[in-house]
This record gives sequence, C-alpha cells and structure tokens, in this order.
Amino acid sequence: MPMSPTDREARARAAVEILGRQLRDHVRLHVDCARSHHLARVVETHEGLVYASTVGPHAHGSRDRVDVGHHGDRRPHAWYDLLEAHGLMADDALPAWCDCGARTLSRAALRAWVTAGERRVVVD
Repeated sequence: MPMSPTDREARARAAVEILGRQLRDHVRLHVDCARSHHLARVVETHEGLVYASTVGPHAHGSRDRVDVGHHGDRRPHAWYDLLEAHGLMADDALPAWCDCGARTLSRAALRAWVTAGERRVVVD
C-alpha cells in the first residue's frame, strides 16, 4: 500500500537521523548545480535510498550567514523523501534549492544515477 507524502517524509527523516555522525559514510550521490552549489544528496539507509535537500536560503559554513534581514522569516526547510516511492502520491519532481534559486530534481534520474554508480552529478 502506498504511503502518504507525510509518512514517507517522517520515515525518511528518521532513517537519516539514525545515522548520526556516520551519515557521510552512507551518502551515495551528491547533486550540485553548475556553479558548484550543493542541491541535494541521496543517502543509503535501513529504509532504502533517501533523498535529502535543504529548501530555502541557508548558510553553507560555520561563518556564513543567510542574507535575510533582522526579522526575516525565510527559514530553510529540510526535505526528505524515500527515493523508491511509487504510486499516485509520489511525484517524480523533488524540490531542491541553491543560491541560484529554486529547482526540481527528477526522482527517476536520481535513481538512474545511483544505479549507474555515479557519486556526484552536476545539473544545469
């Protein structure tokens, strides 16, 4: 039975959080834009492959600051989804964001890149 997007997100988020400090050892794919901004990653978990992205403006390092006014309300949102989701409630388009702006990535393309053994891809 297909899961709702909310259930998929909760299971994906929990699966990534379980990895803790070992997360980087389980990353199977990094996705960057043509300007080398990080867009997303695919992580291998006990739930299967998980898509993880930060949607919205966010800092990129310990000394980096988000360019938002003192009382700005634009906060980043961590987006998680099970990559192998199927059915009517699983869109192919997954949200991503970098300093170039909002984007969408294809669930099918991400699966194909992981299957092909890609470790890092650059998208326009």
